Amino acid sequence: MTGSTKSQAKIHEKEDTIEAPASPEAKAGPKHKPEPEEEAEKSEPEPKRTKKEGESTAVEEHGREANEDSVPSSILEKGIIYFFIRGRVSVGEEPSSVDDIARSFILLRPIAKDAKLGSGPIGDAGNSRLLAVPKKVFPQSGRDKWIAIVEKAGASFAQLREEFLASSDSATKTVGTRHTPAATPVAEGVYAITSTGRESHLAYILTLPAELGEVQKELGLKEKGSFVLSTKNPEYPGPANARLPKGPEYSKEMLEEFRTLRWMGTQPKHLDYVNTQILLIGESSGLEKALEPQKEDQKDGVAEPAEEMKKLEEEDLQRMKELSKDDSGRVFADLEVHAKDYPKLQTTFGDQSS
Repeated sequence: MTGSTKSQAKIHEKEDTIEAPASPEAKAGPKHKPEPEEEAEKSEPEPKRTKKEGESTAVEEHGREANEDSVPSSILEKGIIYFFIRGRVSVGEEPSSVDDIARSFILLRPIAKDAKLGSGPIGDAGNSRLLAVPKKVFPQSGRDKWIAIVEKAGASFAQLREEFLASSDSATKTVGTRHTPAATPVAEGVYAITSTGRESHLAYILTLPAELGEVQKELGLKEKGSFVLSTKNPEYPGPANARLPKGPEYSKEMLEEFRTLRWMGTQPKHLDYVNTQILLIGESSGLEKALEPQKEDQKDGVAEPAEEMKKLEEEDLQRMKELSKDDSGRVFADLEVHAKDYPKLQTTFGDQSS
């Protein structure tokens, strides 16, 4: 075990956990009491916003210039992924260690399966999703299993700007004004949700920062990494102190797909419901399992999943270089906000230089 892994293990011991066994039929394991931020209002998925005339977007739908069969069927969804952290209320804007982080977040902006990335910002399709990770760090191996919660679904960039990215102040009776720090970006890249039979995976390739810093490594991020994803059946209660006050409002048809399983491989549509609980399991093999070609795709004209991810990575690298001179400017230009109003992309604890 490396020094970094040991330090993360110690951090994990200090945290309350929400865990579940790898087996889909098994019960959820040890405990985590949701904090107020996790107790988001449930809502129906918002309709996807259509592109307005003259609106700029780097997403070129059907840009692969091929028929639908050329897209690997194992790729259920692809898009742009962002990783953020938020400091504890008592810490201020700049976490100086993992212990100073209140929680981490995954922001997903899906694009069409056959789309390619051109020049400019990604554009606001009103379909972004925000996943909160109360454990702060991300799982790295099969021994690491904890739950992320869909905090926002069908979100516009304006909603993210007002309800997630910005800092806020609120009055309390006991401690006076409570200051919630702004969200701090730590990485950006491309992702694919894939299916390899019974399992679903979230595979990602980071394009920012160019080299992983102390913050990224302590959080458990890799240049190329993946997680096994399972969705909790909301009809089964978890441990008493790990239950959300409201569950996701799945349709009857979606609930029937779980059959008697407590967990099933995550499908993109699960992420379109607030309060969906997703089990993240680390994969030490990187992208190998997540991007494994499937038999149904082994025919002429169908790209391998790894090939599609490589193309997406190259397009995103070029696109981000054109957006701004620094990493923070690139991330926030993508999200249609001014970088000067938010923390810089953080690579070193105690120093927010990009």
